[in-house]
Amino acid sequence: MARVRAPAVAGSFYPAAAPLLAQQVDRWLEQAPACSSPPPSALIVPHAGYMYSGPVAASGYACLRGLKGQVRHVLLLGPCHFVPMNGLAHPDAELLRTPLGDVPVDEALRERAEATHHVCASAVAHRREHSLEVQLPFLQRVLGDFDVLPLVVGSTRPEEVAEVLDTLWTEDVLPIISSDLSHYLPYDTARTVDRETADHILRLDGPLEEDFACGAAAINGLLLVARRRGLRAELLDLRSSGDTAGGKQEVVGYGAFAFHPRT
Repeated sequence: MARVRAPAVAGSFYPAAAPLLAQQVDRWLEQAPACSSPPPSALIVPHAGYMYSGPVAASGYACLRGLKGQVRHVLLLGPCHFVPMNGLAHPDAELLRTPLGDVPVDEALRERAEATHHVCASAVAHRREHSLEVQLPFLQRVLGDFDVLPLVVGSTRPEEVAEVLDTLWTEDVLPIISSDLSHYLPYDTARTVDRETADHILRLDGPLEEDFACGAAAINGLLLVARRRGLRAELLDLRSSGDTAGGKQEVVGYGAFAFHPRT
């Protein structure tokens, strides 16, 4: 029997009923602004509950519209919120389950990742983790059939994340970094802080501090590789929970970014 990573936040971060989940994701994708072409080589998207960050995430995933059947390999990197760990870890599973169905883990990518010696297996690190799980329904709606390698990122140097990215990021692999921005600042302060963080990302200027992006470790590795590969970053959306579904005394910031080859 296949080893399955069961959903941890269906029914809390996003709907547990498949029809409602598909309808919600599709509505946000339809409402998202048009994206520049060509499609992105990589994305940064947020990972909060859908009522808070779903519209911002959709602005990134909308850029993948039209790629169904073309993008077959996805590399997901996001922070490990619940388990202290060094390096990166995959879930030691063959399938990732969501209300919309099962997504196969890319075994070829997993083997190449483990060969870097920065990646190990940890079902425990993935069991409660939401940062990667919440990306899957968006990917299922825009891409259809695909394989994925989900990696949680612990205490790790940017150079180590960059080595993993360089090893796995071939022309047929789409890397997606999962990260929220500032946490629990007043609305106006968060706007200023998140704008500064966005400007650093747009300049490919790292490293970011974890206080300004919970997925900073993964973003910092991406920025190193993006500089080496001559990519440019594009800001797709920058908002906070104060703009989407929450109060403004303490907000969480969300940004969506696309990375493209320079022309």
